[in-house]
Amino acid sequence: MSRSTAKTPFQDVKTAMLLYDHPLSSYAQKVKIALREKGVPFTAQLPDDFGTGRTDGPFATANPRTEVPVLIDGETRVFDSTVILEYLEDRFPEPALLPKDAAARALARMTEDVCDTQYEAVNWGYGEILWFRRATGALAGHLRDQAARQTRVLQDWLAERLGTAAWFGGDRFGWADAAVAPMVNRSVHYGMGPRPGSALALWHARLCRRPAIAATFAEFDAAAAEMTAASDLYTTGGRRREYRDHRLEWMVKSGGVEVVLAGLRDQNIRFSWPQGSAES
Repeated sequence: MSRSTAKTPFQDVKTAMLLYDHPLSSYAQKVKIALREKGVPFTAQLPDDFGTGRTDGPFATANPRTEVPVLIDGETRVFDSTVILEYLEDRFPEPALLPKDAAARALARMTEDVCDTQYEAVNWGYGEILWFRRATGALAGHLRDQAARQTRVLQDWLAERLGTAAWFGGDRFGWADAAVAPMVNRSVHYGMGPRPGSALALWHARLCRRPAIAATFAEFDAAAAEMTAASDLYTTGGRRREYRDHRLEWMVKSGGVEVVLAGLRDQNIRFSWPQGSAES
């Protein structure tokens, strides 16, 4: 019997890819889920200067925004979680995460976009109160209430998208599932998960039985357990949380503008690259 000598895409991976990562990053989780679902070997690494805003070193060279995730594949450096997913889909087309139908692909991408913008911002804002204690008393209560209300709106929207299907792409796990997974799971961690017995709750339970998801969520749980103890590092200036785009919008529209002003005053928040003079 002759043996096939055809190369698989994974034979082109000389060494494991490097992923600059933080286990709490929903964007990095999305990428790790895709890598694991595709069976692509990688090593995850938290950059030493993560959260400092430093503009030198290998992390900033790979991504001037100094945001995770960043994928290093030999000489190729890719940042932005959506671009990384597109790169992986092109580089390792099987198993495919994007459906073949044009309308279904658009639906997957729109679902991802809402999760990467509106949903991530709500989760991030809630974390600012829970872990980093940027607000206390009545303001903290108000922001928590805003996060809970907006989470319900987003989950209802996702539930409508899911419908009666097993996965957001129909009968196969795919792109949209990888994007939604970190967002809903963080809501579950915050005690704001989908209504018990609902289609979205059943989807989450089904999701957690997948090995790629279980491994990624276990890393999140381990990091989340340490966040309260590490929060002082982010509020005393050692590291600074990045207030950008939809995150900044969420804090302002939800009634937390004084949180932003306090962060500017105390110099324990930062904005995205290129830096303004007030951040230097």
